Amino acid sequence: MRVAVTGTPGTGKTTAVERLADAGGPVSEMAVEHLNDVIREEDFVVEHDEERDSAVADIEAVADYLDGRDDVLFESHLAHHFDADRVVVLRCHPEELDRRLTDRGEPAAKAEENAESEALDVILSEAVERHGAERVYEVDATDLDPDGVAAAIEAVVAGEREPQAGTVSFLDYL
Repeated sequence: MRVAVTGTPGTGKTTAVERLADAGGPVSEMAVEHLNDVIREEDFVVEHDEERDSAVADIEAVADYLDGRDDVLFESHLAHHFDADRVVVLRCHPEELDRRLTDRGEPAAKAEENAESEALDVILSEAVERHGAERVYEVDATDLDPDGVAAAIEAVVAGEREPQAGTVSFLDYL
């Protein structure tokens, strides 16, 4: 099984997946890939976006890296761009997301851009378009601690949660 964990930066992907990898259970039997680390370590960066101060990844190179791998859980804000049996989309209210990103040192403009992207369901929409609603599992992580987010992801991996998409709305932020 291939499970993608995706979401706007700041939704808690990396922290939750790290907790899962250390906790035992079904995820501990899977390979865990932090795609942002893979992109840096394998030099899958094709350019640097000066305006956003971020690396631009070679999506095809990452897809080739993942090709043929089964029993893998991979996370990144780009994870929904790759073949997966299940796609977990972490969501977070834009005001909380803005706070988290600002607290970790992101520039205000970048935090605001990500908050607006979250309010507009950008990653969720892309995930549903690529994978279909029947393989997308939306999780509102706004009020969950990292262990709660990890438990929600584990429930998806274990098949204990039904797919759902479009149940979280942050349009009030706009």
